[in-house]
Amino acid sequence: MAEQPQPGAGEKRGNHRGEGRRRAILNALHDCIIEQGYARTTLADIARKAGMSPSHLLYYFDGKDAILSDYFQRVGNRIVARMQSFLSEPPSRQIELLSDLFFAGKGITRFEIGFMLECFGVAVHDTRLHGEKAELDRACKACLRELFRAAPSRERARDCAEIGYALLIGLRTAAFFDRELGPLKARELFRNEMYSLAGLAPDGSDACTAAGN
Repeated sequence: MAEQPQPGAGEKRGNHRGEGRRRAILNALHDCIIEQGYARTTLADIARKAGMSPSHLLYYFDGKDAILSDYFQRVGNRIVARMQSFLSEPPSRQIELLSDLFFAGKGITRFEIGFMLECFGVAVHDTRLHGEKAELDRACKACLRELFRAAPSRERARDCAEIGYALLIGLRTAAFFDRELGPLKARELFRNEMYSLAGLAPDGSDACTAAGN
C-alpha cells in the first residue's frame, strides 16, 4: 500500500491558525453572551468581537447556532471528563467532589453554569443542540450510575442516578436565580441527598450500619 502523504509545514501552520481563529470566535461569543445574552447577540456582534468580518467568520462556522453548539460541546466534554476522573474514588469522595465541582466553583465557573443553562433553553427548539444536550445528560447520568453501583444502594443505581441528576440540575438552576438559596446552601442540600440516595452516612460509612450502631 502506498504511503499516505503527510501534511506539509504550511498546512500544519494553517491548521494552527484555523484553530486559533475558532477559539477567538468562541471567546467572542463568550464575551457577547456576558454583555447582552445569547438571544440579543448577532453574528455581526460575534465577528466584530473576534476581529473579523461576518463572511470571514462563516468560513469557520455555519452560523451563530453552530458557534453555540461548538462551545456547548467543549464545555460539556470538560464537565464529563471531570466527572469521569472522579470514578476511581470511593462513593463518598465522589459525592464531595461533585458537590464542589457544581456548587463551589471548583472546576466550573459561574459563567459556564449560566451558559449551559442558556443552552438548555435554546435546545428546546434547536434540533442539533437538543441532541447534544441529550448526549450530555446520558454521559452525566452514566457517571452517577457508576457512583451508585459502588455504594450500598447499588441495586437501585439507575433510579438513583436519575434522581441525583434531577437534583443536580434543579438545585444548580435554582441557586443561579435564587439569592436566598445560593450555591452554598444548594451544595449542602445536594450533598446530603446524594449521601441518602447512596445509602451512606455523611462520614462515608453504610447508613444502615451507622444507624445500627
